[in-house]
Parts: sequence; C-alpha cells; structure tokens
Amino acid sequence: MPEGSILRDLVVLLAAALPIVFVFQRLNVPTVVGFLIAGIIIGPHGVGLIAATGEVDSLAELGLILLLFVVGLELSFAQLVRLRRVIVWSGLLQVVVTTGLATAAARAVGLPATQALVIGFLVVHSSSAIVLKVLTEQGEVDAPHGRLAIGIALMQDLALIPMVLLIRLLAVPGNESALALVVVLAKSAGAVVLIVYSARVLMPTLLHQIVRLRSRELFTGAIVLFSVGTAWLASQLGLSLAIGALLAGLVISESEYSHQAVADILPFRDTFNAVFFISIGMLVRVDFLAAHLPAVLAIAGVIVVAKLAVLLAVILPFYRSLRVAMLTALSLAGVGELAFVLARFALPLGVLSTDQYDGFVAIAVLTMVAAPFLMRAAPGIAERVHALIGTTEAAEPTAAVTLANHVLIIGYGLNGENLAHVLRQTGVPYVILELNPDTVALAREHGEPIRYGDATRPEVLRAANVAGAHVLVVAISDPVATRRIVALTRQANARVPIIVRTRYVAEIEELLRLGATEVIPEEFETSVEIFAHVLRRLRVPRNVIMLQVDLIRRQGYRMLRGLQLPRQTLDQLGDILAATTTETVLLPKASPAAGGSIATLRLRRTTGATIIAVVRHGKPFTNPDPSFALQAGDILVLLGSHAQLDQALTQLEGAPRPEEEP
Repeated sequence: MPEGSILRDLVVLLAAALPIVFVFQRLNVPTVVGFLIAGIIIGPHGVGLIAATGEVDSLAELGLILLLFVVGLELSFAQLVRLRRVIVWSGLLQVVVTTGLATAAARAVGLPATQALVIGFLVVHSSSAIVLKVLTEQGEVDAPHGRLAIGIALMQDLALIPMVLLIRLLAVPGNESALALVVVLAKSAGAVVLIVYSARVLMPTLLHQIVRLRSRELFTGAIVLFSVGTAWLASQLGLSLAIGALLAGLVISESEYSHQAVADILPFRDTFNAVFFISIGMLVRVDFLAAHLPAVLAIAGVIVVAKLAVLLAVILPFYRSLRVAMLTALSLAGVGELAFVLARFALPLGVLSTDQYDGFVAIAVLTMVAAPFLMRAAPGIAERVHALIGTTEAAEPTAAVTLANHVLIIGYGLNGENLAHVLRQTGVPYVILELNPDTVALAREHGEPIRYGDATRPEVLRAANVAGAHVLVVAISDPVATRRIVALTRQANARVPIIVRTRYVAEIEELLRLGATEVIPEEFETSVEIFAHVLRRLRVPRNVIMLQVDLIRRQGYRMLRGLQLPRQTLDQLGDILAATTTETVLLPKASPAAGGSIATLRLRRTTGATIIAVVRHGKPFTNPDPSFALQAGDILVLLGSHAQLDQALTQLEGAPRPEEEP
C-alpha cells in the first residue's frame, strides 16, 4: 500500500462528496441519496477520482459495524416486546411473503435454490435511514403510517440475523440436508448465545466501573471497543461482522447507559456511515448499468411494485385504511442498506456471482434514489388510488352518529384522551374518531364513544355527523391528514369551530387558510406556559399575565414567531402593561395585618395600593370601610400599579401570595 494512499482517498472522497451533498440538501433530498450519487460519480466506474476501493472499503467496513451497532441499540428487547400486534404481524408477514415471492420468481428464471433464496433475502429490506430522514422532515414520525413504516423496518432489520446464518449454512457444500442444516444452525445459535451471555454478564459490571471514573473519553472508547470487538469475535466464531455488531447493540440496549452510548457513538457513526454509503455508490458499475439499463429499470420497477403489493396485502387486514396502507407501503417499497450487508456477505461465499452482485447493486441504488421522491408523492398517489378503486375501508359498518351539538374529536392519543376525560366529567356529549384498531378496542372496553375510521374520508366525517357538531378538535400527529380534515370539515360545515393541535409552527398559516378557527402549536404553548410561570414568580398580577397570553394567542403567536406586530397591537400591549391592576393576598396567622383594621394597616398611605375587597369564608365584602377588621385566612383584593402592589406585598410580610394553578 503506497504511503498515504488511504488518506488521499479519504480527502478526495470528502472533498468531492461535500459539494454534491450540499446541492442535494438544497434540493431537499436526503443526504443518503447524495452520498450514493457522490460515490457513483467519483468512484472507479465513474470519473475515477478514486481508482481503487480497497482502502475505502476498510473504512466502510468500520462504518457498517457502527451502523449496525446503533441499529441494535435502537432494537432493544424491551422495545420489541412493546411493539403492537399490528406491527409485529405485518412486519413478519412482509418478510416471509416477500422472501417467498422473490425466491419463487428467481427460481422461475432458472436460478439455483440457494441463489434464489438469497435474492429473496436481498429484496426484503427497506432503507431505514431514508425512511426515518423523510418522515422526520415531513413531521410524520408519529403519524399512523410513520409508526407502521418504522416498526416494519425494525422487524426487517431484526431478520438480518437469521438471514446471515442461513446464507452461511447454505454456502457450505453438504449442508443442504436437514440434519446438516440443524447441526450448523445449532453451532451458530450456540455462538450467538455465548456472545450474548458473556456480554450481558460482563458488560454491565465493566460499564458501571467505567462510569464511576467519570471519564467521557474512557466511556466512549469502551463502547467503540465493545462494538468492534464483538463484531470481530462473532467473525471468529463463524458468524459475521454484521451479526456481531448487531448483537453488541442489542446487549447494550438493555443497559441503563444505552442513551449515553448512542449520544457518544453518533458522531463516529455519522462520519463513517457517509463513507459507507459513498462506497456503496462506488460499487455501481456505470458501464454495466448503461449496457443493461432497460433490464435494470424493469427489475427495479417490478421489485417496487411487488413490495408495494405485498405491504398493502399485509397491512390492510389490520389497518382498514387504504390511505395509511399506501403511505406505509410507498415508504418501504425500495431496497435498503442492510441488503448490501447481505450481498457483501454472500459474494465471497460464492452464493452470488459477480454479475448478479453488480446487477443487484445497480437495482438497489436506483430504488434508494427513488425512495424519497416516492414518499413525498405518496399522499397524492394514495388519493388517486383511492378515487380509482372507491371506498371500501373508510369506516366500520355501524350506524351514523345521531348526536347533535357534540364535540367531534379526531385522534385518541394523549391530547384526545385528556379532552375526552374533561368532556365526560362535565357532561358534554362527544364522539371520537381513531384510526388505530388496537386503540379503538381498548377505549371501547372503557366505555368511550369511539369509532374506527379515517377522518380524511368525507363519508367518515358525514357518518360522525360533522354537519351537526358543535366543535371539531383535530388532535393527530399527521400534518397531511390534518390539513385534509380541516378542508373537508369546512366544506361540510361552514360554521363549526375547528380547533387544531399541531407540533409545527409552519403549519399555522396553512391551517388557518384552510378554515381552522384556532391552531395550537405545542412548542409555542410550552413557551407560553414557561413565561407565564416566570411572571407569576415575579409577582406580576394574574390578569396582566392572562391578557398577555390572550394577546399572543389572538395574534396567532406572531410575537413568538419573530413577526412584526401591528402598531395597534403594540400600543395595546403597552396599555396593558401600564394599566392599574389587581392582586390577591392571603393573610396567614403570621401576618402583622391579622387582627387589625384597614385603618390601622395604613396600606394606602404607605404604598399607594388600595384594598377594594375582602373575601372571608367564600363571602366577598366589597369596598370595606376603614374600620373593617382583618382576620387570618382573609383574602385581600388589592388595586394599584405594579410598583404599588409590590410594595404592599413587601409590607404584608408573612402573607405570601397563593400559588396559581399551572
């Protein structure tokens, strides 16, 4: 190896990749796609800035280990146990059915059984990196299709372990018999158990001792050593680096230090992952792609359509919403980065030929490049498909809601559940629409008036009597669905108040334009609560605080959004702050005012504040005369400016203002 060659390749790689990734970021395309394109351009099959990939492959291997280690951290056993039935079964069915169909198709074109099965394994995986990136950018991680897509992707990632084991088994001649398969599988399973048991016994004690030293450098070094060392140990026991890294992450995920491990390893992972995806792009043979472009495009299209059909088939029985199923399926229709792990593992074992490997790389990269565009076009595609095939899944076959002047709640998450609780306690009639079948079943067990249905469908809203609703509340985490619900509701009922909860400030103007009466952004409501609590601690009167809060909300949070307020509004705010205000004070036994009269207190003469009312045992005494005797437990209502009220509170030492309710 020429001295400095790996450093030169790394410099060239990053120097050429950064401008390309910058352009893709400006075009709002995930960086993973930019890395892949950069690899194609600068690699040995492109312009040849890097003529050989041997040294880069070494860095990519390290990036792969760290990638799978973090995947393992995110695939904790506790998280897998908490995965809902829908995700578990739809994920397992997708893996099994997709593998079966792809294997059968490969056998139909004459491939041996082992190669056909490996092809099936390669097609199963979707790109978790792209799915998470696009869902996060669109604010749809917590939407029903976002949770489904991430859950199914996690099940695909977990399937990597048995797939690698089976590939290794089938790659060894003589392992085709059932007994040979069982023997080798038992050895591999024993190696997995040995690694997991050793790590679970040793790592908690070791990490605890390292943490006690309070050295971040030592902790980070130990985590990297553990991930890389476990991967190496797995390869020595006949498994693979990928399996070892994944197992290491799974073990650490059960530790109390898993979150810190993720935080410390992310900078390394992100850096080396860039190299990993660029190296994948370098594997694309441009000459091969050009020579076989029609076939590559056709196979890539068939894979996308076939995975789309399989995902629709396994999701619709659980989520009877074509829209959710389509959005989820389009998110997962491409081929993912873990498929490259399997392909790189299978190639040296002779399970895949070089031409098959080159063809797979070209097909997979094309589907990964197309994935973010498919996801962003998914809502429009879902609507067009829905319009073509009609409405067979929109709602339960139950009678329409006969209530009138009710509150219609869309979504039964935390916000919807809390609202329903308050409405039930106050005797206000309400109806809930929810898209998660498990949530619907559980809520019904508790007697909630909840219906399964997709509120983005006009017929579902009509069945819930949106035309007769007194108020409609949208409390879901799906920006696209929220906008459609608001628009459909406004078409069906021009007068109903529509209150929308959103997480993102950028949604406010669009939702108001579509007809929302009030939009409540979570991040700004948190800011409002914080400054309200601060002002209360500073003894700013409650009515001043409430006026400021009301002003901010009525102005659509423009003040917090950094927008210029109208001059009239600024004058109004100044008048509020300068106005004479009121405050309440509780007199405890320790107060010097307790037992004396208002005249002897001389509060107005010394501070300028006036006692305009006294509340005793719930009974108000307005405009009390100077001889009125004050008692412990009285609540004094004071009138004055900010400064006067502050002096009055200081004089009434031992009489703290009662705490306000949050």
